[in-house]
Amino acid sequence: MFRNLKITCDQATTICDKNQYSEASIKDKIRLYIHLILCRICVKYTKQNTTLSNLYKGHAQYCKDVKHCLSAKDREDLKASLEKNKE
Repeated sequence: MFRNLKITCDQATTICDKNQYSEASIKDKIRLYIHLILCRICVKYTKQNTTLSNLYKGHAQYCKDVKHCLSAKDREDLKASLEKNKE
């Protein structure tokens, strides 16, 4: 019975990635947690992966809040430069 729950580190990292995006099944989560009890390296990977995901989410939210566009002067300069290069 427990042979079905034993997974490799590669499988554990894949399940870890799925789990962060709520795509892992309950069976996969159980298999991952059993693996994490036995493997300290995968525990470290899981923590690092979670940290990176949280940093990215925070940065992505900041980028959504900031309006990215050229000023009127920069637009005119770019337009002039394109016209000049067109000739």
